[in-house]
Amino acid sequence: MGRQEKVTTSLADGVTREISASLASVDAELERCYPGDPGTRQPVHTVYVPGDAFAANTLQSWGDQALTALDRHAPDAAAFAAVLGLADGLAEPVHDRVRAKLEREPVEDLRVDFEDGYGVRPDAEEDQTAARAARLIAEAYAAGTAAPYMGIRMKCMEAPVRDRGIRTLDIFLTGLMAAGGLPDGLVLTLPKVTYPQQVTALVRLLEEFEKAHGLPAGRIGFEIQIETSQAILATDGTATVARMIQAAEGRATGLHYGTFDYSACLGVSAAHQAPDHPAADHAKAIMQVAAAGTGVRLSDGSTNVLPVGPTEQVHAAWRLHHGLVRRALARAYYQGWDMHPGHLPTRYAAVFAFYREGFEQAAARLARYVSRAGGDVLDEPATARALSGYLLRGLDCGALDVAEVARLTGLTRRDLEDFAMPRRPADRTDRTAPADRTDRTAPAT
Repeated sequence: MGRQEKVTTSLADGVTREISASLASVDAELERCYPGDPGTRQPVHTVYVPGDAFAANTLQSWGDQALTALDRHAPDAAAFAAVLGLADGLAEPVHDRVRAKLEREPVEDLRVDFEDGYGVRPDAEEDQTAARAARLIAEAYAAGTAAPYMGIRMKCMEAPVRDRGIRTLDIFLTGLMAAGGLPDGLVLTLPKVTYPQQVTALVRLLEEFEKAHGLPAGRIGFEIQIETSQAILATDGTATVARMIQAAEGRATGLHYGTFDYSACLGVSAAHQAPDHPAADHAKAIMQVAAAGTGVRLSDGSTNVLPVGPTEQVHAAWRLHHGLVRRALARAYYQGWDMHPGHLPTRYAAVFAFYREGFEQAAARLARYVSRAGGDVLDEPATARALSGYLLRGLDCGALDVAEVARLTGLTRRDLEDFAMPRRPADRTDRTAPADRTDRTAPAT
């Protein structure tokens, strides 16, 4: 050991304590407002099915229809890769994993829709539909056939439909409780939110429901759907969406961008309403910054160009959808909406290719970071978090396998989680993680 330096200080002993005391409220505020990612699985998409169309076989039907489309319009790996322009070496692994995914878990997140997709119906009819949705979802979870995440999108908190939305939510949640309790993968969506007070109103409703059933406070979370310009920018020039997250009092699990309502709100013509419109990019950028560090996840919107009709038309729609998903992933929007079973092949193809093509480089960089072995890129702890998060997302969706990640990084899944979420509190309430029905340590193919 070399020469020992003489260490001297100038500050009085009490200065550090005084500074810490002066920042105690800031420390508490940082922990409350920015707890970090919850560390649970985030679905790669959300599928919306109108309440009257939702059935016991909906998940299987979507998977079957997606497989039929794949067999008809891209019958083998080479054909599928040619349509989408997949990089060399990805054709077989992506195609095989897409097929396996469609057979095993075609839908990761399903929302039974009681809003735009359902419309205004007689009260007695919506009552019955809400009760039926609760029964079918409860039965699916009991049988182990549910999607990892399932729930409803209620009507919004605007005056004309407020009472109806509240009643539907009450019927649905009460039905789940009567059938054995709220499933771990339960997700609720509040649409067309314009003011933070509407978020507060849903918080109060959920508090009352929890009290009525003896549930832990904060058990029920919800997503906030961003579909109006007022949700992005308030009249005083501040970012409304940031205040909405705080108004949720820790219950907000996601911000979902509504492509068509938001575009129409800004006067974008129908032909140009799309997730990659500049107006959409602006809104999602504000959402992204507002949600960063809060534990609230982002979801992109959807395209309304459906892959139906002759093969040439399906291929064009597939290329469009694939490109939009890839674009969103590069911008850190790891979730989106899919409107048709034909979107599933390209959703998973884009997601799997995204994680597989960057897998080896990410694994090598993380391994170098862990071993401090150098290399041509000098990574910092924040980048190590991003690399670990990237690998975890790839594992969760089925793009990667635990064995191959361990082989290239020397890390277990728990190691990855520790790098990705160093501030993970031990007692964090998990309102979003479903019971994991699949063994993701095994290959997806």
